[in-house]
Amino acid sequence: MTSNNKQKPTPSVLRIEGEMTIYRAGELKQTLLDALDQAAVLEIDLSAVTEMDTAGLQVLMLARQVAQSKQQYLNLVAHSAPVLDVFELLNLAEHFGGPLNAASRPSISRAHAIDGALS
Repeated sequence: MTSNNKQKPTPSVLRIEGEMTIYRAGELKQTLLDALDQAAVLEIDLSAVTEMDTAGLQVLMLARQVAQSKQQYLNLVAHSAPVLDVFELLNLAEHFGGPLNAASRPSISRAHAIDGALS
């Protein structure tokens, strides 16, 4: 007898630190697209985002669109207060797949930090 238990791929976590604004949009766009190229399952940890504007929001929307087109899983986790403010102001919880979760740290390995330079 064979088992049909398929293990889900281990998610990669990308942690964004600092501003998600027009000043970093190009850098963040490339980083997110690269992360999607490397992982079938990606979680974006937003707990350390200190500011967000519409350019930062557009980068997240692009990442979501790319993930959908590639049939990949993308989840936003641990929304900081600035992220929650923007999402609530624009009523975007449903656009990104459901309720927003603030301040909880993801319990997933392989986290990467972005703060001006990649580490």
